Amino acid sequence: MHGETLAPKKMVQKTIIEPFRIKSVEPFRLSSESERSAFLKAADYNPFLLSSDQVMIDLLTDSGTSAMSANQWAGIINGDEAYAGSRSWLKMQAVVKDLTGFEFILPTHQGRAAERIIYGLVGGKGKTFISNTHFDTTRANIEFSGAEAIDIPIENATDPSWIHPFKGNLNTEKLEKIILEKGAGNVGAVILTVTNNSGGGQPVSMANTREVSRICRKHGVLFMLDCCRVAENAYFIHLREEGYSGKTYKEIAQEMFSLTDGAVMSAKKDALVNMGGFLALKDKDIANECKSLLIITEGFTTYGGLSGRDMEAIAIGLEEVFDADYLTYRMKSTAYLGDHLNKMGVPLMLPIGGHAVYIDAKQFYPHIPVDQYPGQALACELYVKGGIRSVEIGSVMFGKYDSMGKLIPASMELVRLAIPRRVYTQSHMEYVIETFEILLEDRKNVRGMKITEEPKFLRHFTAKFEKLDQV
Repeated sequence: MHGETLAPKKMVQKTIIEPFRIKSVEPFRLSSESERSAFLKAADYNPFLLSSDQVMIDLLTDSGTSAMSANQWAGIINGDEAYAGSRSWLKMQAVVKDLTGFEFILPTHQGRAAERIIYGLVGGKGKTFISNTHFDTTRANIEFSGAEAIDIPIENATDPSWIHPFKGNLNTEKLEKIILEKGAGNVGAVILTVTNNSGGGQPVSMANTREVSRICRKHGVLFMLDCCRVAENAYFIHLREEGYSGKTYKEIAQEMFSLTDGAVMSAKKDALVNMGGFLALKDKDIANECKSLLIITEGFTTYGGLSGRDMEAIAIGLEEVFDADYLTYRMKSTAYLGDHLNKMGVPLMLPIGGHAVYIDAKQFYPHIPVDQYPGQALACELYVKGGIRSVEIGSVMFGKYDSMGKLIPASMELVRLAIPRRVYTQSHMEYVIETFEILLEDRKNVRGMKITEEPKFLRHFTAKFEKLDQV
């Protein structure tokens, strides 16, 4: 109509911005491809054995590699280093109790220490532990005790191309069958890992958690939450699960904890710190036994191997991680990398997870058989071509040998690009994307790897490799 004023069109901004300002920087050296080839050969083709000074963009892990906030650094100055009854401990204890709802909180120097204490206590020969997917240190602590670790993700969860909003869920039908088959008294614990790291960083729904809880309570089985990425899991529940869009991320996490008997946390992930963890429990008797083990192996019950300044940083980080702006940035920046790689034709674990992007190395290098470790080959190529360190999550990490020495491969051959929190900018991710463009062009010429030396447990950390001349 003549004279009518049209409302301005609302513009949707597409650029992801970091919801923080950078006040301090850590420079790194821009190495050449020939230098990196020499560095990798000297490290026996294992990225774990590289010096950090030889790495440009380090996506090996998101564990302990976060950038701490100004408030966390201020808290470090205020850390109370008293051996017993530290006020920093009291602060951490209060924050963890508020989040988890558990009465008994044991600080540990990192998550695997908490795993060793609780799973060593309730494990041992003849015991079985059941999980959506055990991660490497969890499985190692369980198997080191003499127990067995069984993974029961939902059907099709190991198909990287299959789309499901909660692909990290545990198969509850199999859970009940295994408990009945083994006998409830022989099940050390059911462990729900959120998000499911070894399953491609996929989230677990509240409905699945509730059903696992019901089954465990029915049979009197201990139900533990591996909660190191519980805030990121809460983001997916808020976004994807009916009935949770009106709840805060922290309220969602608190509900999930309420369904369990205890939790293990590596604070080096969602608590946004470089060192620390805890064990949280509901049962007083189990907690008392764990306290004795804590004192023997980690330290007194009010520090557990942590300095006061570490506990200050954990207490602050566990509150900062539930900030809505932070979580939105965190998840969207991970999706940005994954979406761009997917559009380029890089085969990925889909949908994109929260803390990492997982490359399907078996599809990326279809000409490399699994016993020649396509994931390790991809991790090496990514480093040589771009100075980017990643980690294989496939038959190097999880493969086993049969009685004849033949490899029993892992269910998937993945390479994980784990993104440290608040460390890299969007331009760093653009560089990673460009490096994959180079890898795609040359992928037919890449050959597999051979293990030349390996330890009995957790071989991926220290194993040595050689490049094969031909398939």
